[in-house]
Amino acid sequence: MWASWWLWPLVAICTADRFQEEAKKIMQANPLIDGHNDLPWVMLKRFHNQLGNEEADLSHLADTHTNIPKLKAGLVGGQFWSAYVPCDTQNKDAVRRTLEQMDVIHRMCQKYPETFVCVTNSKGIRQAFQDGKVASLIGVEGGHSIDSSLGVLRALYHLGMRYLTLTHSCNTPWADNWLVDKGDDKAQSQGLSPFGESVVRELNRLGVLIDLAHTSVATMKAALNLSVAPVIFSHSSAFQLCQHRRNVPDDVLQLVRKNGGLVMVNFYNDYVACQQQANLSQVADHLDHIKKVAGAGAVGFGGDFDGVSRLPTGLEDVSKYPDLIAELLRRQWTEAEVRGALADNLLRVFEAVEQASNHSSPPSEELIPREELEDSCRTYYGYSEAPSLHRQPGALLASLATALLSLRLL
Repeated sequence: MWASWWLWPLVAICTADRFQEEAKKIMQANPLIDGHNDLPWVMLKRFHNQLGNEEADLSHLADTHTNIPKLKAGLVGGQFWSAYVPCDTQNKDAVRRTLEQMDVIHRMCQKYPETFVCVTNSKGIRQAFQDGKVASLIGVEGGHSIDSSLGVLRALYHLGMRYLTLTHSCNTPWADNWLVDKGDDKAQSQGLSPFGESVVRELNRLGVLIDLAHTSVATMKAALNLSVAPVIFSHSSAFQLCQHRRNVPDDVLQLVRKNGGLVMVNFYNDYVACQQQANLSQVADHLDHIKKVAGAGAVGFGGDFDGVSRLPTGLEDVSKYPDLIAELLRRQWTEAEVRGALADNLLRVFEAVEQASNHSSPPSEELIPREELEDSCRTYYGYSEAPSLHRQPGALLASLATALLSLRLL
């Protein structure tokens, strides 16, 4: 009896070591792709995007969730870097600010070529894996970054954008955000407006991943029903486990299963546990739930590192990813399921989006109606003054009545 008292802790330690070793072995052969990291925003806020600043050196960057040593320790092989600009840039300088954030991501690749390689397709990710580098992709976080312009959307694509989050924490003139479900914002588009549907179709045509993180449930469902390619949630968790409106409800997870899409689990404590404290095991619970409802092929990681203020105990920075993989193995996830969550699921979705693209079809030339745009800080070159094109029906009738009265008076 005395022997068993000290034996069981020893067995537990040895078992933990076994799962850790197995996790690292799998990840060395199958590096992890993370769907969302806000390090570029930190570069702006702390260093005004001046990567030459000695304190901004990513090899020694302090007080962040992400730097080069931590990425290597976490066996991260692919990263969607967020080109994020806040909602208060909408109808102002959102496009300029977005371009600057995309630029800093490209300059990260240029400054650290031994670590990062900027890529724009699934083939590039696979090549980066072979070369032992972090495949770096750009996700534009918030539809306000395109300023309601399909031309801007296409320009961002040509500059490397490979996912667009349809909304952030504000409505765009063509899509509703998650705060509508919370009751803090009013629904404007009831999901997607006709122009919003054009945005989804153009993203499909180009081969850009449609990201539904931050959107309202109505927007999620509208995009899932319209898209001809799989969609992603780049950093969202399961609503069933934490009833925060940023999370994905089960009926939407079932649509994700049908769509062949992907939910990349967010690590922010408020989305994991609906409170300020959370732990690694609770994150694994979200992964388990999404696997159960949407299927093992729908699971991914979208840590939201350097974009959130509170992270679970055991997942304090990007170096901790092997600990989470060890927990999944401890929960009897198969090696194939783990490989899927690490990278295979995202690669499958990305390849499907690429296959669904059609660059031989003409670009959409649809304009958002002028009356749906705010007037502040905006010009209207190219919009016809013809009332039949851009005025509301009431305004049009009033104009016709005035014209007829004028003719009668003549």
